[in-house]
Amino acid sequence: MTTTALTVTPLSNRIGAQIDGVDLTELDDAEFTAIDEALMRYQVVFLRGQELTADSQAAFAGRWGPLSVFPVSKMMGRDTTMSVIEDTVESPPATDTWHTDVTWIAEPPRIAVLYGDIIPPAGGDTMWSSLYAAYEQLSPEMAAICERLLVVHHRGAEFDRITGEIFGAQLIADLEANYPAVVHPLIRTHPVTGKKALFVAGHFMDQIIGMNRAESDLLLGYLQGLIDNPNNQVRWHWQHGDVAIWDEASTNHRALADHYPQHRRMRRCTVDGDRPFYRD
Repeated sequence: MTTTALTVTPLSNRIGAQIDGVDLTELDDAEFTAIDEALMRYQVVFLRGQELTADSQAAFAGRWGPLSVFPVSKMMGRDTTMSVIEDTVESPPATDTWHTDVTWIAEPPRIAVLYGDIIPPAGGDTMWSSLYAAYEQLSPEMAAICERLLVVHHRGAEFDRITGEIFGAQLIADLEANYPAVVHPLIRTHPVTGKKALFVAGHFMDQIIGMNRAESDLLLGYLQGLIDNPNNQVRWHWQHGDVAIWDEASTNHRALADHYPQHRRMRRCTVDGDRPFYRD
């Protein structure tokens, strides 16, 4: 795929591509369309050598739609759409598990844009896994079972514990009042591609409706384990100025913690999404 000097190079046959030959601060409509098409095809795309400020990052991401305000920020009366994720000796990395962002709200984000600001000399990679490929691993019988199941999503005890320690118990109470548990399909239909994806989200999944806890934990554990298949993954080794853009509706991701205690600082913003749905 080429548009002027823009090139798209697949990183595997399942997921991931690198885009070269474009400056995200001087993007024309044809180049943006090419990036969007590559994102929908490869699920996560990477660009190197981009010098983005918080404002230029937000302007680029905003071409997909309104930017999300994190629920914790909303409860604090803030409207910021840019999150700084910073790992230090005093603040160890805390996202080294497979997940999709903020699935515990009715309309989770649909696209994320992450910028590499301060990169450690070793470690600190991020990985993505294809939820399309995970769905395709299911037998026809298992797929038929999963396609009719609904899952309760919630922030989870660990999220509430960490957030409560930082911001206090009242904020957790406000979150619970404004963002109670939500129900999403276990298999979701992508709103753009129409493809089916296994909608697992790590610790944000609480329980399958209609199953007891033991049954639900067993099935969700098996399904979440499909994300570990290395043939369905891509891993990115960061440099300063790198940008990763991913489709939240068809991927899980995790930020590895092997750089600790080295310093790592990233900037992330997400684009508002719609309510997940399943359509046969």
